[in-house]
Amino acid sequence: MDSFVSAAIAGKKGYRICALTIDYGQRNRREISSAKRIAEFLKVESHTILDIDLSWAKSALTDTRIGIPRKTRAGEIPATYVPARNTIFISLALALAETSDAGAIFTGVNSVDFSGYPDCRPEYINRFRKLINVATKKTSGGQLIKLETPLLRMSKEQIIRKGLSLGVDFSLTWSCYRSGKKPCGRCPSCILRAKGFSSARIKDPGLP
Repeated sequence: MDSFVSAAIAGKKGYRICALTIDYGQRNRREISSAKRIAEFLKVESHTILDIDLSWAKSALTDTRIGIPRKTRAGEIPATYVPARNTIFISLALALAETSDAGAIFTGVNSVDFSGYPDCRPEYINRFRKLINVATKKTSGGQLIKLETPLLRMSKEQIIRKGLSLGVDFSLTWSCYRSGKKPCGRCPSCILRAKGFSSARIKDPGLP
């Protein structure tokens, strides 16, 4: 949902979208098919799907032997954290951005309703921006590749309302950490999504 809204914001700003989806061995296989539908909806210029095997990572999102928690104690990094995932993803997006001469990378990271992940925090994003400025041939030559995080300080309710204002079709999105014919309704992502739609007083179009 967050990536969809972030991409829609990029389109609204006049950017041509080169979408990137990472198949990293996640248990949630519906995420990939959902990304394909979203790319078609947005009429993106290109959609790259990269296979990066992180199934060995110790995370509830990649290892079926680790249970997906319903709740996490305050200040605790949950079992659904995938080691260095955003660092890997943004690095790959940076390589694609430089290769395609893109001016910006848009990501849907969010620090308000996030689940305690260290790579969703403002300080992490600020450090990565500094890294980008010295990390590529393009930026070392004085050109810019911006790291845009338009949802960073938005609540889930605000993200939903922003998406609707941009004409986003949330029925195309899949948030559940599990795959299946319908969302489980019990995992942290499902709970957060339900809370967002409830706060917005809008029926979730992704529910059967």
